[in-house]
Amino acid sequence: MYRYYIEKITVTEADMDMQGRVSNLRYVQWMQDLAVAHSAANGWSMERYAAVGQGWVVRQHRITYRKPAVAGQVISGATWVADFASRQCTRRYLFWRGADAALLAEAETLWIYIDYASGRPVRIPEELSRDFAAAEEAEVRAALAAG
Repeated sequence: MYRYYIEKITVTEADMDMQGRVSNLRYVQWMQDLAVAHSAANGWSMERYAAVGQGWVVRQHRITYRKPAVAGQVISGATWVADFASRQCTRRYLFWRGADAALLAEAETLWIYIDYASGRPVRIPEELSRDFAAAEEAEVRAALAAG
């Protein structure tokens, strides 16, 4: 079980907005990509969710931008589940530039667990919540700082 997930991201020209920095939309895409990769690393691939007929949808994103990232930089994106409730979880994210230890952005998503057929929220299966132990932000920051 992976309490957190970290991935290196190479920032490309396609990630830039008209101001020459990573666009808001790209950060949201990276958040989704990190969540899916973390889930798969813990044995919950998109195919597994499809097989059980249940999965996650986003209710809310919150992002705080600290410093810009630009094309050519290699940054790290990290995600972890901060907490579970009966039908939802809070997932947090950090985006970090290792070259100068700069925090670029921090974010949070409220994910709701739904039944695919009805579209309605349902209880998170015990097996699923067991596979995602909540991590502490300090633990993730230490891992990012270590490179």
